[in-house]
Amino acid sequence: MTADLATGPLAGVRVVELAGIGPGPFAAMMLADLGADVIRVDRVTEVDTTAFGTAHPDLLNRGRRSVAVDLKSADGREVVLALVRHANALIEGFRPGVTERLGVGPADCHAVNPALVYGRMTGWGQDGPNAPYAGHDIDYLALTGALHGIGRAGEPPVPPMNLLGDFGGGGMMLALGVVSALYAVRGGATGQVVDAAIVDGVAVLSTQIHALHQLGMWRNPRGVNLLDGGAPFYDTYECADGRYLAVGALEPRFYDELVRLTGFPLPPDEPIDRTDPANWPALRAAWARLFRTRTRDEWATLLTASDACAAPVLDWREAPEHPHLAARETFLLRDGVVQPAPAPRFSATPAAIRRPPPWPGEHTDEILGEAGFDRDRISRLRADGTIG
Repeated sequence: MTADLATGPLAGVRVVELAGIGPGPFAAMMLADLGADVIRVDRVTEVDTTAFGTAHPDLLNRGRRSVAVDLKSADGREVVLALVRHANALIEGFRPGVTERLGVGPADCHAVNPALVYGRMTGWGQDGPNAPYAGHDIDYLALTGALHGIGRAGEPPVPPMNLLGDFGGGGMMLALGVVSALYAVRGGATGQVVDAAIVDGVAVLSTQIHALHQLGMWRNPRGVNLLDGGAPFYDTYECADGRYLAVGALEPRFYDELVRLTGFPLPPDEPIDRTDPANWPALRAAWARLFRTRTRDEWATLLTASDACAAPVLDWREAPEHPHLAARETFLLRDGVVQPAPAPRFSATPAAIRRPPPWPGEHTDEILGEAGFDRDRISRLRADGTIG
């Protein structure tokens, strides 16, 4: 399949990605969507040549090429360093010290390319008491306080999938760090290491909540505050068909619009002062009774084209078909798969999905040829299992 021409603000940037899962691939996807030429270094044991030429199902790997290398061999280390020599950045998501033991750590890579930006993605960070140990998204959220704040009052904390930790506090922060360091290099700075830790990223994302605590506007228990489902005018409600409507009418004028359009409250309920949290349970019950009188889509038809700040809660299949998202092409069809389109948008250097997700090793010969390996050398490396 022919790749699209390089576009996007990062066109001309080359990134080497040491294959991993979760936040590292997400950061690499973001960079590829923005135009970077991302080369993913996969394991030789995962090569399946019969699949070449078709799109791999893992959308996080879209937009790049793949080379399969045995990182534990001396020749494999040489291959990676050859790729690094001509790269602007490298991304890895191993535990601290692993790439150093493989001979492709920051010092090894900077020895062949002093201008390289070396991006490291971990949950705990490169140092600290927890750094040597395994963890997952839910653990990192737990330590930062973020998990404590998500859930209903009086009920256990609710994991927000892995969107907040892995992708928001992790992969997105790594992508921002790599781009920032690349900008510094172009300004004359030397290459450097970007230590992106999910615990750090999630902590930064929670800055406003800490500020509200300081201002006396946020209470420690979950589910009792303005933005965590405590307020009845910032919550979800079940409708007549069992589906849900999201309501976010925070400001008085938006709440007044919601009241006007819905005819709130139903008799015999009475209007209740929403500014007093003591009234919130009764107010929530009154809104719940009203919203159960119509289906989700009936409410959406009534409220969406207004300042009432209400929207239908769509499932994964419905979302791409919503008129607003369809008009903006927030989702697109590529290689037979509906998927989120690149974001954000650029007026002069548009981002794009340049390639479908590759299969491990699908572009090995092509990539090594660009790195200066001749056909005989590539054949020998393949014969001894260094590449796949």
